[in-house]
Amino acid sequence: MNATETIFALALASNCNSQPNFQKTFAQIQRMGTSVFSAVYLIPCRDGIGADYWNAACLLKSQLTVDEMTAILKKMEADSGRVRPSHHISLDIDLIAWGADLTAMTFNPKKLPLALDVKIPMMEIWQDDQFRHAEHDFPQVSLNIQ
Repeated sequence: MNATETIFALALASNCNSQPNFQKTFAQIQRMGTSVFSAVYLIPCRDGIGADYWNAACLLKSQLTVDEMTAILKKMEADSGRVRPSHHISLDIDLIAWGADLTAMTFNPKKLPLALDVKIPMMEIWQDDQFRHAEHDFPQVSLNIQ
């Protein structure tokens, strides 16, 4: 087993069966290590097509490797019923960054530049210049997690 812990910065989104998908996903992530979640925000679809998204961010400290984490996240998306391509997204989980310390994280180049729907929730749990954004008035969604 990998004895080194890695911090994973995750961006979560859903616009289809969002509440049950987020509840299940939050519980699964909590079982993978120590986690901190942002609030859940209701943010319009980036391209203006499709329903508004539930967006959240998570910092997860785990002994998983980056490859293991990537595989688990893709399986979680598939298990939620994710269909590609589609504007009805049951679950999207992006690995934004990873590292041993928040001051020395490796950002996923495939996710750059960061979208506003990533920056807003991420800034809440990780104050970094990468997540600066203009003021917003996107509402928060109440998510009852045990």
